[in-house]
Amino acid sequence: MDQIKHNHIEINGIKLHVAEIGSEYSPAVVFLHGFPEIWYTWRHQMIAVANAGFRAIAPDYRGYGLSDVPAEPEKTSFFDFVHDTASILDSLGVSKGANM
Repeated sequence: MDQIKHNHIEINGIKLHVAEIGSEYSPAVVFLHGFPEIWYTWRHQMIAVANAGFRAIAPDYRGYGLSDVPAEPEKTSFFDFVHDTASILDSLGVSKGANM
């Protein structure tokens, strides 16, 4: 699991943790954890997917794992999770097209 890279991406003033493995030029597979889990849930699948030639990306949602907790966590909505995920993919340069 040493080959999984970790970084933080700032979105709307919140630093979100992202675990990633595989070439940035490969098609991406995004792993979204359940509640109350974290990216670590997908570690074995991420390695297998990367070994199959894909880029595996697994963020920690806001308030989970190594991501920041928002100032008012009780106001977090499902829309925030959708926006965060889309913003992470944009920040990582993941294409919106299906090039497979």
